[in-house]
Amino acid sequence: SAARLTWMFIIAIVPITGVAFLSFTQTNVGHRKLQRRVQEMIDATANAIAQPPEAMEKLADDVCGTDDLVKYLNKSGCFPVFDQTEVTYFPLGEDKFIAMLEELKKAEKFIFMEYFIIDEGYMWGKILQILIEKAQAGVDVRVMYDGMLEVSTLPSNYCRLLQDHGIQAKAFSPIRPVISSHYNYRDHRKILVIDGKVAFNGGVNLADEYINRRERFGHWKDVAVMLKGDAVKSFTLMFLQMWNVTETDAPAFQPWLADTGYVPESPSGFVIPYGDCPLDEDKVGESVYMDILNRAGSYVHIMTPYLILDGELETAIRFAARRGVDVKLILPGIPDKKLAFALAKSHYHRLIEAGVEIYEYTPGFVHAKVFVSDDCKAVVGTINLDYRSLYHHFECATYLYKTACIPAIEQDFQKTLSKCRRVTPESIKDEAFYYKLMGGLMQFVAPLM
Repeated sequence: SAARLTWMFIIAIVPITGVAFLSFTQTNVGHRKLQRRVQEMIDATANAIAQPPEAMEKLADDVCGTDDLVKYLNKSGCFPVFDQTEVTYFPLGEDKFIAMLEELKKAEKFIFMEYFIIDEGYMWGKILQILIEKAQAGVDVRVMYDGMLEVSTLPSNYCRLLQDHGIQAKAFSPIRPVISSHYNYRDHRKILVIDGKVAFNGGVNLADEYINRRERFGHWKDVAVMLKGDAVKSFTLMFLQMWNVTETDAPAFQPWLADTGYVPESPSGFVIPYGDCPLDEDKVGESVYMDILNRAGSYVHIMTPYLILDGELETAIRFAARRGVDVKLILPGIPDKKLAFALAKSHYHRLIEAGVEIYEYTPGFVHAKVFVSDDCKAVVGTINLDYRSLYHHFECATYLYKTACIPAIEQDFQKTLSKCRRVTPESIKDEAFYYKLMGGLMQFVAPLM
């Protein structure tokens, strides 16, 4: 409904241009083949990973509703729940980077990397050095990045440069001027899979600001998780689905999804890696977030870089707070996009009125995408609280239930909270006029942000 109102507003202001732009967007020129191929890959792998029966049996009498969520995720995609996986939480991009280098050096069979942003610098240089060495040693190394990079940070021939080093490389959905409404359907995922044994997920891209090697918007706060065990299969499958979109030969999936025989040292709880595709009717990312909000009994603590909410999600957040759940949100103190920050602030008054506590991270920019609830549930992934992530981009995340790392996630939230300023009705009144003006104006086009 919000998107319809936005288009009505645009058409009312500029009727001819607005109708032409809407028609261009709705006809999906430049993305029909992509949509068809993605759906073919999803259909072809609908039963590629079997749901471990023992995991579902353990959840059969679950009172927190996680078994219901698993049923939904299995219907929305091939996203089983696993109970033989070890999870490590990294409270900073620097921590993930160190672990990445260690695990990459151990690779023997394959390395699959899918990232929204890759930028040349210290971080990518260190990783690339290992990838080249592994490719020369016979390891199957594949790198895929979003096609938007070829008009922003990377040269258009970067895939060829990587291929010259023995690395298979692709740009997902390269920009095609005129025929491509390229702002939508970007690959916003961050996935690293090594030998089917280890996987990384979270908000950390492969650029120096993510490990605070380069300062852009103060201190960069980001998080990630490392999985070891059965749940890694799901990220392997997600990568292969996207990789094979442009393959002409019949893609092979099963060789990469075979059991590795790897046994994690200390598996705990339940792990559900899942993805969200913008080309179907299931809004998986938003549904998982709303499930956590609607089932929470004590608290829901959230970190997000953007807060551009549709009516349903805002209602779910407000309802949780109104029924006594401790709902806290941490957002950036230094924004990377002022218009998006202004839109976030336009939600503040209604949320605070409902009892939601909002904080801004004074040292810099929060890029983490985290939900943690009731000391037993958490989500770490790539999904922001905005229309881009929830409706328009390819995303992925890791749902955690009763895993040993959940206390560390909540401790990290509290530590981050101690470095924040609380937003109050008084601080909203004293907000800069620019944010008040632009926040109100941008609400009319929020679904396009």
